[in-house]
Amino acid sequence: ILTPCIILLALRSYTLLCVGLSIKTHRMVNGEEARPYSWPWQVSLESFYPTCGGTLVAPNWVLTAAHCITFHTYRVVLAEHDMDKEEGPEQSIMVAKMFIHPKWNDNCASCGNDIALLKLERSADLSDKVQPACLPAPASSLAHGQPCYITGWGRLYSGGPRATRLQQALLPVVGHSVCSQSDWWGSSAKTTMVCAGGESKSACHGDSGGPLNCKGRDNRWYVEGVTSFVDGRGCNTPKRPTVFTRVASFIPWISEVRESTKIY
Repeated sequence: ILTPCIILLALRSYTLLCVGLSIKTHRMVNGEEARPYSWPWQVSLESFYPTCGGTLVAPNWVLTAAHCITFHTYRVVLAEHDMDKEEGPEQSIMVAKMFIHPKWNDNCASCGNDIALLKLERSADLSDKVQPACLPAPASSLAHGQPCYITGWGRLYSGGPRATRLQQALLPVVGHSVCSQSDWWGSSAKTTMVCAGGESKSACHGDSGGPLNCKGRDNRWYVEGVTSFVDGRGCNTPKRPTVFTRVASFIPWISEVRESTKIY
């Protein structure tokens, strides 16, 4: 049995006060340009250059993927839309501390635990363009086919250029019973992961760490997934939907990190 070739996407608490209210929306692989600031929790994670996405989950906390953390110094940029322009509302904040999940293995993306928390040097100035998303409850689950959105500045297609403007794509959830079938992701799809997308829409390189945004019954947006990996053969390989870290599985760890830094 051949193990599927997996490539990471980076370029090289439900108890938190959240808003989760997006401005009404009017490319990600075969996606579309997002309306500026319609995903106000979207973060660009940067070292020497933009490398990954992230999600603001509290004024001074950002959620991202563990595999995105490869350097010692990072900053996050909030209220970013067009990376080629200074548009005015951007906020650039240095990362003070990085917390990578202790069970993350750099050499085994399919082992899971691809999640990290970043504590910022200062709190973001919240506005209609900068708001925290909500974290799901630990026991929450997503239904097969549930519509969610992925956002980011990843490549527009495999081997293609990065998007300069924030992209969004509608990705229906693929249930674990389907995603874990042998001709899909098989045993690489763990219960601590969420699969979404397929067909022509997918995350691509550079979308890593960004949110899988799913609307709850309260009409708030929840970050249900952290973009983790796609198939090594391309960003939209059939029966290889994008795989996300399932945030609900890591709420206890997120709470533990917050408590250890005495941020309530």
